[in-house]
Amino acid sequence: MRVAVCQLNSRDDRKANLAAAEAAVERAADAGADLVLLPEYVDYLGPGASMPAPEPADGEVGQFFAAAAQRRSVWLIAGSFHEAGPDPQRTWNTTLVFDRSGTLAGSYRKIHLYDVEIPGRVSYRESATVAPGDQPVVVDVEGLQVGLSICYDLRFPELYRQLATDGGAQLLVVPAAFMMHTGRDHWEVLLRARAIENQCFVAAAGQTGDHEPGRTCYGRSMVVDPWGTVLAQVPDGPGVAVADIDLARLERIRAELPSLANRRL
Repeated sequence: MRVAVCQLNSRDDRKANLAAAEAAVERAADAGADLVLLPEYVDYLGPGASMPAPEPADGEVGQFFAAAAQRRSVWLIAGSFHEAGPDPQRTWNTTLVFDRSGTLAGSYRKIHLYDVEIPGRVSYRESATVAPGDQPVVVDVEGLQVGLSICYDLRFPELYRQLATDGGAQLLVVPAAFMMHTGRDHWEVLLRARAIENQCFVAAAGQTGDHEPGRTCYGRSMVVDPWGTVLAQVPDGPGVAVADIDLARLERIRAELPSLANRRL
């Protein structure tokens, strides 16, 4: 199966963001992708005051990406969007997965929320406007078991171990809007670690560049194999990269270095 990671610079114009996402899906499909991954907050990444009203999964955003998946006959993991949440003050940060017919095949609500205070550098409290999910999710993509996660989840290895062991995941996906100041040092290291320790492929699609005053995202979307080797990467700026998921290689790595089978805890 060929996987594409799409890197975008979503801002405060939903119509323009969706058009850019659609163009990236087209590029990925033209490159032969079977599964296309978009970044976190693909529909809007700007000031909260002008954010479009949150929607259910079958709202404007969901319908848009369902149609894109059907039109190009690809599996589409639509990054994440602001799903109408449990109360008026908080949304969910939700990934939607569409099959080749545009049917919703799965969804995941981000579990770990980014609440960080670094004096003089960054102040961000995602939990003020976003409610946490509570269910790990693995989706069957034509026999490929795909474990879902979003951005800050990447720092919590217990989620990925559960996806790999209890859920049988073979590919872990990470749509993200990873901050520049942490991304430079941690993004690739964490992605490769999640691949190595769980002996899974990892596909990560990030936002890139400036999005609003004080928020710059790192980008460097990539696909990593179960040995920790980076198979494909998008350089700075919007773009698309593709890589093939070779399950025979995954099984060979797990057989020759059986760390999952040897775990004691």
